[in-house]
Amino acid sequence: MSRKAIFPLFFLLTFSVLFACFIAPAQAEKNNNKYQIVSAGGEHSLAVKSDGTLWAWGGNFLGKLGDGTDTDRNIPVKIGSDTNWVTISAGVYRSFAIKSDGTLWAWGAGRLGDGTTTNRHSPVKIGSDTNWVTISAGWNHTLAVKSDGTLWAWGDNSYGQLGDGTTVTQDSPVKIGSDTDWVTVSMRCYSDHTLAMKSDGTLWAWGRNEDGQLGDGTTTDRHSPVKIGSDNDWSTVSAGGSNALAVKSDGTLWAWGDNYYGQLGDGTTTDRHSPVKIGSGTDWVTVLSGGGHTLAIKSDGTLWAWGQNNRGSLGDGTNTDRHSPVKIGSGTDWITCSASGVHSLAVKSDGTLWAWGNNNDAQLGDGTTLDKNIPVKIVFDTNRATISAGDSYSLAVKPD
Repeated sequence: MSRKAIFPLFFLLTFSVLFACFIAPAQAEKNNNKYQIVSAGGEHSLAVKSDGTLWAWGGNFLGKLGDGTDTDRNIPVKIGSDTNWVTISAGVYRSFAIKSDGTLWAWGAGRLGDGTTTNRHSPVKIGSDTNWVTISAGWNHTLAVKSDGTLWAWGDNSYGQLGDGTTVTQDSPVKIGSDTDWVTVSMRCYSDHTLAMKSDGTLWAWGRNEDGQLGDGTTTDRHSPVKIGSDNDWSTVSAGGSNALAVKSDGTLWAWGDNYYGQLGDGTTTDRHSPVKIGSGTDWVTVLSGGGHTLAIKSDGTLWAWGQNNRGSLGDGTNTDRHSPVKIGSGTDWITCSASGVHSLAVKSDGTLWAWGNNNDAQLGDGTTLDKNIPVKIVFDTNRATISAGDSYSLAVKPD
């Protein structure tokens, strides 16, 4: 073979090796960098990526990030080396997650469900069961559903928010009733009430009810689950701080409870003790209620927000409260979102993570502690965090 023929072959082989060693892994890493699930907690945030890794950032009081320390993190940090996380829920002082093997894990402030009141700075396994499927953390209480449809609860029970018929605090999961048709449970990190749905599409509520947040037409606390109305077409529900929102199978949006900041979205600041229909739209698919504001996504991929806009938590570029849904930006590719007290997280269909609102404990994950009143994209590696907002500006910062 001539020297002229050998050179192109050598070049081709060299390029192939370089691609395999550097370019291909980089592409794989890029594909694995997509976010799938986010959860905004009490001044901290959790996320799961497409590769099953768990990430956390923000305030780390009592170890609620799970990285083995109590040091705040201003960009997302990977928690452990496991790649089988599938479900997360961030509360005020604690965090919970479920792995693909059905095991339940918790960390942060005590009463995690491990039978103690000991703070944990890294994830600890709760019991030995391997059939947990969904979990939701409130202010100081937690509920979860197993694959057999049973409902379990633990933590503070001052208002009957566990649903076991008492006001006795529990340090380990206790089974709520004997029903085996529960499918989802919801409360937010600042709530003392609980909402849940059964497989027949009925809606149930219990716990604190001073603002009518249970939706049963009263302001009476309930220590056991009570059925809300007679409808059986509820498809998703979200409990806020002292309010609640839900979507029916026909795509209509409903809300009730505290409305001081207009977080119900009905154009008023009047509390509602029973579900009221919000507007005439029939294209709502996802709704997440925070402490005083609400986020929702429509079937066309648009993102909407309303309620309290303290420190830019709505993401509309202002700090003005909104009493009706307002469209956030012009994007049509939002797929999931999460609202906390005064910060918000959302993910687009390309797997990018966006954050806005209060950032005093770096819970946005952009490498700063500066509030943002519009969604900013969170892009980072071990050396830098990059913030961008649409096409208007961009900047880079180094982590601490």
